[in-house]
Amino acid sequence: MGSPCIDVCRYDEATGWCVGCGMTRKDKKAWKKQKPARPGIREALPGRLHALEAAGKAVGKAARQKKDGKRKDD
Repeated sequence: MGSPCIDVCRYDEATGWCVGCGMTRKDKKAWKKQKPARPGIREALPGRLHALEAAGKAVGKAARQKKDGKRKDD
């Protein structure tokens, strides 16, 4: 099972969730070391990203921006 990380790695201060993939720092460590935890982590991510988006945050690929505000080409 591939990692849901999309290399954005910026965390919402209120929740601790990455705005790119939804994982916490703790989730990312568990993903690497505890394979049985992966399905549970992956299951939580869509709800987290939806909650961040509902709070007005850019999430997923939309959160991937250059410092000048332009989006990176995928």
